[in-house]
Amino acid sequence: MDKHLSSQFDNELHSISSRVMELGGLVESQIRQAVYALSHFNIDVANSVVEVEQQVNLMEVEIDHDIASIIGRRQPTARDLRLLMALSKTTANLERVGDEAEKIARMVKSIIESGSARALPSSELKVASELASGLLRKALDALARLDVQTALVILKEDDLIDQEFDGFVRKLITYMMEDPRTISPSLDLLFLAKAIERIGDHSKNIAEFIIYIVKGADVRHTSLAEVESVVR
Repeated sequence: MDKHLSSQFDNELHSISSRVMELGGLVESQIRQAVYALSHFNIDVANSVVEVEQQVNLMEVEIDHDIASIIGRRQPTARDLRLLMALSKTTANLERVGDEAEKIARMVKSIIESGSARALPSSELKVASELASGLLRKALDALARLDVQTALVILKEDDLIDQEFDGFVRKLITYMMEDPRTISPSLDLLFLAKAIERIGDHSKNIAEFIIYIVKGADVRHTSLAEVESVVR
């Protein structure tokens, strides 16, 4: 590839990376708004989260189309190909994070409209939601810098969200056993908690893609000890 074509290819890679980061920023904003809507039972903010989802879906389709076009025209190899594949998978994960944010917003709307908002101990979800939001932000920052050390930290921190989720489920079970009238609102909270937990899972996936880009190793479904040996 001559210098001119190489420069064009680099520009295309940079453009795609920038658009993925733009999508990440949009989805991160969705999460913040969804968490705010949940914390304050604000139906207007919940509605705005739902409205943004169409834009997220459109961006996913456009980015994937452009990645496929670049691969077809440039036939990249080695790290460039890993980068494009990882960006495509990151885009899919970001779209799914947007889906989870939309689920939270729709559930908040349903809770408000049912009139049961004040009966729900939604503050219990605050720690987990802040952890998940922070984890996505860290994953996007690490992706921008291709920082494998931060990616490793993210894999470890996802366990904290899982622990919060498990603890919250135990509390809900106790809550429902003590007062069967709380079963329906408790199930609503369980739905919300699961959506938050999945946001952490998608952030973890992005961290794994970063390691794949830089190290060329697929660390999905491997132990933390094995991942640490790859990153070192």
